[in-house]
Amino acid sequence: MVGDAGERQFRQLTTPRSAAVAGILFALLFATSLVLLRTALPADPRVEPTWVGRSESRISAALVLAPFAGIAFLWFIGVVRDRFGELEDRFFSTVFIGSGLLFLACVFVSMAVAGGVLAVGRHSSIPQDGIVHFGREVMLQINNVYAVRMAGVFMISLGTIWLRTGLMPRWLAVTTYVLALTLLLVVSLSLWVTLVFPAWVLVISVYILVVRRQEFHQSG
Repeated sequence: MVGDAGERQFRQLTTPRSAAVAGILFALLFATSLVLLRTALPADPRVEPTWVGRSESRISAALVLAPFAGIAFLWFIGVVRDRFGELEDRFFSTVFIGSGLLFLACVFVSMAVAGGVLAVGRHSSIPQDGIVHFGREVMLQINNVYAVRMAGVFMISLGTIWLRTGLMPRWLAVTTYVLALTLLLVVSLSLWVTLVFPAWVLVISVYILVVRRQEFHQSG
């Protein structure tokens, strides 16, 4: 047994080339979830007190997609960090990973509140208007104030790393800064603003896929 253990061969784990697809999946799933929620929410819920019941299917679909979008986002973080390699800086990487996880936590809490609003809206026997309105506002605050800001910090930390290391084209890093500042400075409770982030993730993921395919063909 000792001899077998001594002769055991270990292999170093490597990131799958297809892992960058996770970013594309996140962008599609998260954007779809946001669109479903946005189209389900009325401009003024007090004018349409029965909006929860009429939008139940869309809210339920958004809640189903959100966890899978979160899983794909974790893979996206891993793919981006893998490209740092030995150039990784602990300070910026800490901000990058921390803001990404906080963004994901805010999204999950926001979706959980949406699920609570849906559950309350199903019970017409209790005085629900005030509770539903409160839940809607909490969901929007968490998503459009806290999650959006964390997404902006996530993008700024990545843009800084890319500028200093040259891992990404300069135009892509500068574009990241501009979009990040938009998310940080624009104060809005519209869910459409949040779509900036999945659109950016989609562009980054497609670029990484193209670059990795070129690197694979050159090494082959």
